[in-house]
Amino acid sequence: MNVGIHQPDYIPWLGLFYKMYLSDVFIHLDDAQYSNEAAHNYNRIKTPQGEFRLKFPVEQHLGDTILQVRPRYGLRWQEKHLRTFEMNYAKARYFKDVFPEFRDVFMVEYPSVAELNIAINEYIAGRFGIAPRFVRSSDFGIGTRREEKVIDLCVAVGGTRYISGTGARVYQQAEHFTSRGVELTYMDYQPIAYPQLWKDFLPCMSVVDYIFNCGYDWDNVLKKVKELHERDR
Repeated sequence: MNVGIHQPDYIPWLGLFYKMYLSDVFIHLDDAQYSNEAAHNYNRIKTPQGEFRLKFPVEQHLGDTILQVRPRYGLRWQEKHLRTFEMNYAKARYFKDVFPEFRDVFMVEYPSVAELNIAINEYIAGRFGIAPRFVRSSDFGIGTRREEKVIDLCVAVGGTRYISGTGARVYQQAEHFTSRGVELTYMDYQPIAYPQLWKDFLPCMSVVDYIFNCGYDWDNVLKKVKELHERDR
């Protein structure tokens, strides 16, 4: 059984949804420590001027987990982000189809950054037709860290194969996983090209860039990924 694990990020790139697609169980690592460097409260979209970083304000304390950090709704950032989407994607092919329902999910005042990101990401995954069993690391009360925690979570959900991002190669060792009955594999996703507004293609934008331009066409993502794999053989 394939297991994917990732911290809840704000409207993340398509690669995270590809990891969900490969997973039988996907674990939201919501009790990881919040980081201002990670994409927990920001991501990138494309504008006529190029890449733009969209970020929302939070209320946090040193050492808080993503589940403990709260969005600062009093600053009305949701409305600002929605206006930014409209200004830059109103002419996108699928904007009028996607935006109203997306807006309804987006405008809820969630109690934490983790809850906000999980709700949006599971909603988008569902519209793509991606349906692993979603669980949250906080439900297991596992106190270990880094590689050991990943292995403990895989074992806790009955996983036999862990699908890792390539960035974790620096601290993960395959034998540590196999000694617990889990095979360590690395995701082979590469950024795909698709129709965008505004001049040259920009890779690795937020998933909203894809769904406003292409709708919830997950088959197209899989087709493009397959073409890249075949090209690289």
